[in-house]
Amino acid sequence: MSKRVMACVDGSAFSSGVADHAAWAAQRLDTPLTLLHFLDHKHAIGPVDLSGAIGLGSQEVLLKELAELDAQVGRVAMERGRLLLNAAKERVVALGVSEPLSRQIHGNVVDNLVELEDDIRLLVLGKRGTSEDLTADHLGSNLERVIRALHCPILVTPAAFTAPTKVLIAFDGSDTIKKGVRMVAESTLLVGAKLTLAQVGDPDTAHRAAQDEAVAMLRAAELDAVGVIVPGPVETALHAYQVAEGFDMMVMGAYGHSRIRHLLVGSTTTAMIRATEVPLLLLR
Repeated sequence: MSKRVMACVDGSAFSSGVADHAAWAAQRLDTPLTLLHFLDHKHAIGPVDLSGAIGLGSQEVLLKELAELDAQVGRVAMERGRLLLNAAKERVVALGVSEPLSRQIHGNVVDNLVELEDDIRLLVLGKRGTSEDLTADHLGSNLERVIRALHCPILVTPAAFTAPTKVLIAFDGSDTIKKGVRMVAESTLLVGAKLTLAQVGDPDTAHRAAQDEAVAMLRAAELDAVGVIVPGPVETALHAYQVAEGFDMMVMGAYGHSRIRHLLVGSTTTAMIRATEVPLLLLR
């Protein structure tokens, strides 16, 4: 099976944005698209301790009613998921995607995505899920756990889609981001966009040379790329520069020990994704 773009839809306000970004990516990469919806058994009522509360016969009746109610809730959740997948499928087909697949998967989101990872070329996720929706101080409950668990490229999307034309790449001279730049150079995803490799602070000569080499690699792939130095602390400087210059996508290396990749470890991960109102492409 060839690798595919896979997109998670959950019925939140971000699902349309996920579908639109996934359709764009699948067509840019000339890669098949699969839409995923997860049922992680949260609908289950769970165990109820009735010991000593009521008589044995009443316990049996109530337990039977609870089991029937749980089954009904499960059927409703499955039907809702089916409708969500159908709506997303119709949306991406209207956007030009041919023969997208859809799958409803039972079980834990992270565990199932780890099992699917070998077949994923790009995973598309919304910034927030159904429980958080548009609340500014929350992110999707599974988002950071997915980012930590997977090693494939992940595109974290806002609610609305705009085809990126100006892309900011957070460059720190690390092996991870060098590999990420090579992935960008070898991919068709960002062809035609203006790429800016930004180093934060006052990099040493070696890091500046690495930045120049990365820019040269992108230009050799006939991509429009430049390098800049952005003053200030990483956590605020990148976002401020992205907003000020009107970048409509950011690319970052996920995890590691350098200052920029450290953004994706701990509370600053949440802060960065929360602050950014443009798609964030995370590369490993």
